[in-house]
Amino acid sequence: MSTPELTVAAPAQDETPGSEWWRTAVIYQIYPRSFADTNGDGIGDLAGVTAHLDDLQELGVDAIWLSPFQRSPQKDAGYDVSDYCDVDPLFGTLADFDAMLAASHARGIRIIVDLVPNHSSDQHVWFQEALAAAPGSRERARYMFRDGTGIDGDLPPNNWESVFGGPAWTRTTDPDGRPGQWYLHLFDTSQPDFDWSNEEVREEFRRVLRFWLDRGADGFRVDVAHGLVKEAGLPDYTPDPDAGSMGGDEASVPYWGQPGVHEIYRDWHEVLAEYDGDRALCAEAWLPTIAKTSLWVRPDEMHQAFNFEYLETDWDAAALRAVVTESLRAYPAVGAPSTWVLSNHDVVRHASRLALTAENPQGSGIGPKSEGQPIPEVGLRRARAATSVMLALPGSAYLYQGEELGLPEVIDLPDEARQDPTWFRTKGERYGRDGCRVPIPWAAEAPAYGFSPDGESWLPQPAEWATLARDVQQDRPDSTLSLYRDLLAERRARSLGSGKLAWIDDLGPEVLAFTNSGVTVIANLGEAAVPLPEGRVILSSGPVDAGSIPADTTVWLEQS
Repeated sequence: MSTPELTVAAPAQDETPGSEWWRTAVIYQIYPRSFADTNGDGIGDLAGVTAHLDDLQELGVDAIWLSPFQRSPQKDAGYDVSDYCDVDPLFGTLADFDAMLAASHARGIRIIVDLVPNHSSDQHVWFQEALAAAPGSRERARYMFRDGTGIDGDLPPNNWESVFGGPAWTRTTDPDGRPGQWYLHLFDTSQPDFDWSNEEVREEFRRVLRFWLDRGADGFRVDVAHGLVKEAGLPDYTPDPDAGSMGGDEASVPYWGQPGVHEIYRDWHEVLAEYDGDRALCAEAWLPTIAKTSLWVRPDEMHQAFNFEYLETDWDAAALRAVVTESLRAYPAVGAPSTWVLSNHDVVRHASRLALTAENPQGSGIGPKSEGQPIPEVGLRRARAATSVMLALPGSAYLYQGEELGLPEVIDLPDEARQDPTWFRTKGERYGRDGCRVPIPWAAEAPAYGFSPDGESWLPQPAEWATLARDVQQDRPDSTLSLYRDLLAERRARSLGSGKLAWIDDLGPEVLAFTNSGVTVIANLGEAAVPLPEGRVILSSGPVDAGSIPADTTVWLEQS
């Protein structure tokens, strides 16, 4: 094969990032109940995080984002919070949190706390007080209580649907036994929405922010950051069935992305500014375009927003180039870094998603009866290649626990083992998110693959975990774990997070290629091999030989 010419296009990024850590950080998401269990109850805990900090330091991450560990009835795996300023006994104590944070900081790893401000648990003391209080009371004003419509108020206030399926309203029963008002829950019935027009709610969350900041937290990932404010009058709305469940509709949605949310985050920005150390806010904001998402990270609001458009982009060179170009235009234009993410606790793991043979059912999950089952060997190859692209991009990147092991989605979970509210609210029509939340494997020969000392596991682990366990991959230079370690080490050594991207043209329609800080990145997303340009191979996502880059492979090159 002939050596291709490299034609470098104009830079896609115009601004040099500042020095704050969150602009370039690689942040590792821990889903605590599935990370490591130290007490043998089959549920991961904070002590398990502390026990594996050396592993995370060796991996090379800059920060940890902890999915909810606050006190909760666990109806939605902790995203139903009953006490925002305490640790759920499932995960340990506040002392365990403090010990974990201190040990993390000692290793140069920052801690980001998950915060759930759109709704609380129905067991929260405020909601229990609201149920016992009369309509129009101060207690009810903290939540979205409304009178029903129809005869005797027997119909909900509007037609809104829950993200988890079914109606977004539940009717209460008054103390005298008669049917009462309705309350809004955009998620499960056990997750009533706060009324963010209420100053008491706003002040309570200022208190919550300061509670964790005072303990040393370095920032917050904000759950449903685009959903706190609802349009006045709560008008009926029927979402586009093809737009996704969390805000992907181009239309104005009366419960997503309302202008009033920006006032809330300007207020929070000021709270964080009271503390030293570049504390950060990251928005989980599912919005229809990158341009709209970038409004959440203007200089006086949040610091990062998840780039879900990148996560949802197909394995296609032109589509990926377009979303990267737009990201590196829109986010720096408001003074923020772009973030990059491929997997998290709500989506099908990318080692399976990228190899689906039918459209990805975002929000529904995949199971044994889903159409378009993934091809495992294709999925792992593409996952390694996709991560090798992502970690070469300027900005901040998020990793989801277990992806460094190449873990796929667990598809064959027994129906009786499933726990996601989506599964129950849709009567089994949607599998939900359990498949990406199965406890991860640490040791091939240990009980529960090293997750739990007694072999307990809150979701069943597949036999495949024995071949993917961390100890099996630890010393294998061709393992996915070794690839991640190498990617993170080179990314840091070459300052790729603070670099500038310039596209390389003319390598073919199925090739994605660019330079960043002296590194040439070439990803072959096609089915046939493409020529490998001259230069020293720094690393590759798969075997490269005979002067060519195989299908679904990414190479980092250094010009000699």
